[in-house]
Amino acid sequence: MGYKIISKKELCPNQYEITIEAPFVVKNAKAGQFIIFRAEENGERVPLTIADVDKEKGHLTIVYMAVGYSTKKLAALNVGDEIPDIVGPLGVPTHIEKVGTVVCVAGGYGAAPCYLIAKAFKDAGNKVYMVMGARNKNLIFWENKMQKVSHELFITTDDGTLGRQGFVTGVVEELINKEKIDLVIAVGPMPMMRAVCNLTKDKAIKTIVSMNPIMVDGTGMCGACRLTVGGETKFACVDGPDFDGHLVDFDEVIARTSIYKEQEKHRDENCNLLKSAK
Repeated sequence: MGYKIISKKELCPNQYEITIEAPFVVKNAKAGQFIIFRAEENGERVPLTIADVDKEKGHLTIVYMAVGYSTKKLAALNVGDEIPDIVGPLGVPTHIEKVGTVVCVAGGYGAAPCYLIAKAFKDAGNKVYMVMGARNKNLIFWENKMQKVSHELFITTDDGTLGRQGFVTGVVEELINKEKIDLVIAVGPMPMMRAVCNLTKDKAIKTIVSMNPIMVDGTGMCGACRLTVGGETKFACVDGPDFDGHLVDFDEVIARTSIYKEQEKHRDENCNLLKSAK
């Protein structure tokens, strides 16, 4: 028995939101956790962060980009179709407590996992600022949802087509200079999270980053999500995905992911050559 898709929408170019009937998955799901899906029988296992849950209805929402074989297969499914396998919730939940003022920073696709995190911190009695950033307005989504789970929403775009022009770090710095910030949560591309951590480290503001972008297998077996945190080797899928951003060796992580991207590029080129030969 599979997991039925009950709604599907394209949030922005090549990025989709689907809601699935998965009552046993969402029953104990918490902010920061992820699931693993297979788009077809005997397919590869792909981890995706839980974007939203409705525990009363048993609904699970995930947001993903259709960039690889499995996510493209998932994007080809429609309402009424079923996903063969979903496992979860997995990973260590984001630690939620009342700390005071929290700034959630979502870069690009990081908006999806940031939603539940912001909601949980607001429900715990914190003042929550949400800062969303992307290259342009076409890559911004869930503005209305983010407004509901934050006290104030800021949007930045590299080209200035929506919100203020610039990077999320500009807004974060303004907030730090304006009032006491007790915690920063950053989710998104590695360079963005590193930049946020560099900004908050000098201010001694605790900063948590999510390493879900580097997860592959989701069980710690493949080693692709290996990283160094405070001089110790950790695995994003087993020990995280949340870590103290000031202790993460971002240079190591970015260097390793660059190697993987180069390998993927060569693989795709070889596949295209084989198709042309046929």
